[in-house]
Amino acid sequence: MKRIVSVWLPDWPITVWSRAAGRSPPPEGAAFALVQSGVRGLTLSATNPAARRLGHAMGQAHADARAANPALISHPAEPERDVEALRLLALWAERYSPCVAMDAASPGREGLLIDMTGGAHLFGGEIALLTDMATRLKAASIPARLAMADTAGAAWALARFGQGRRLVPAGKTREALAPLPSAALRISAEDVKLLSRFGLRTLGELMALPRAGLARRFRGEAGLTLVRRLDQALGSEPEILEPVRPPPGWRVWRTFLEPVIDAAGVETVLDDLAPSLAEILERDGQGARRLTLTGFRVDGRATSLSVALGAPSARPAHLAKVLKERGLERLDLGFGIDALMLTADLAEPLKAVQADLDRGRDEDATLALAALLDRLGARLGEASVFRLEGRGSWLPERSQARRPADRGPPTALAAPPLPERPLLLLDPPEPVQVPIAAIPDGPPARFTWRRVAHRVVRAEGPERISPEWWRPINKARPARTRDYFRVEDGEGRRYWLFREGLYEREDQREVEPGVIEAHPPGWWMHGVFA
Repeated sequence: MKRIVSVWLPDWPITVWSRAAGRSPPPEGAAFALVQSGVRGLTLSATNPAARRLGHAMGQAHADARAANPALISHPAEPERDVEALRLLALWAERYSPCVAMDAASPGREGLLIDMTGGAHLFGGEIALLTDMATRLKAASIPARLAMADTAGAAWALARFGQGRRLVPAGKTREALAPLPSAALRISAEDVKLLSRFGLRTLGELMALPRAGLARRFRGEAGLTLVRRLDQALGSEPEILEPVRPPPGWRVWRTFLEPVIDAAGVETVLDDLAPSLAEILERDGQGARRLTLTGFRVDGRATSLSVALGAPSARPAHLAKVLKERGLERLDLGFGIDALMLTADLAEPLKAVQADLDRGRDEDATLALAALLDRLGARLGEASVFRLEGRGSWLPERSQARRPADRGPPTALAAPPLPERPLLLLDPPEPVQVPIAAIPDGPPARFTWRRVAHRVVRAEGPERISPEWWRPINKARPARTRDYFRVEDGEGRRYWLFREGLYEREDQREVEPGVIEAHPPGWWMHGVFA
């Protein structure tokens, strides 16, 4: 049996506006509203209780509201800030469950839905769980109403329209919903008015009607929506919650009696969390590839730190060390955190490595290299540590590509053995002036590179690489055949250069239809040998 908690946040946009840095909440008892522009000009998008007592409501024209009540305080609404603040609150609520969704059925997304199936006992039971949630939200100055039921629809309805105790025992959903008004069904205001005209004012009256007859009373999608919402509230039709982020497969956490306010305290708790996470990873034969350390602040927000690993690991010391290298001081602890969670967001099966009896312990060397890459990535940034991976191209500048080091070892490409390649490869190749060369396929006798003349005393080649005609380098340099030479000058320096183009075959090009111009082969420096 599922158990869902609905957290309703009345006047959430006003709460977010009041909690923003540099702002003060509206004066006690003053009518306050947020306004936004629309097709009808400025309208009220949110009102506080004092404004509602004076008759102001969402959708009312701002000019009409000010005319009726000149003392009304109004400010521009910030819907993007409201949604982002709700997302951050959802991340904070992950202290209770890994599955926390923003409530899309509420105007302005004024709520959360938390899947607590099988998890309430971790907090002392369902009553203790709801009490703890309410206490923490109140301490953070966030007005909230909570309810818990078997379905998201029932919990949503009880949080907004329930009276007294809003904890529905398992299997008692129908009885709890029966006295609630039809507006508790998450349907539009127009559909609520139509139900009232039919004399259907409570959910109990709706439950007593046949579904087919109930759908025929409405036109189009309205009837289907009404029936679907009723079935979802009763549990006859499943409803999938979309969490703000995918739930991690492995997580451990600790709660504190007193808030932790500095990085040293976080490090102490991390040293305790890492062995616990490693234990459950080893139990499942998995190794972490991405870790996230999340701190839950006392003001209803969360702060997190993530790091990627180059190879699957379940060693406690390594997991803790990588996060420390990332910098625990980057966590924004605010006024302190009262819970800390360590999760493995990505994991892969651990593979045993057979040690080589002749050359020592290769497994230790492999693990040491992976640990070094992890530390470099954590300290310098994941994008700063990379590997070279082979690609399906014979052109030297396209035969390899960078890939993040945390994606594991590069895939080996089956290819015939190649001649010697230079240690330093120039990308892109640099032009070279060759006044003397054996035509058509011989090496240069002299060349000038970077305004320095060189006399060739030894040469080896050519090594011919055909062009990739389907992928020209650029419009100024269409794809042509390359002949590579390894040459040595009179001072013993060795270079890798190539002639681009073949005499009598690729020494002309068509610039316009029917217009041919000379395009003699050119020489380019591509690398320098050590």
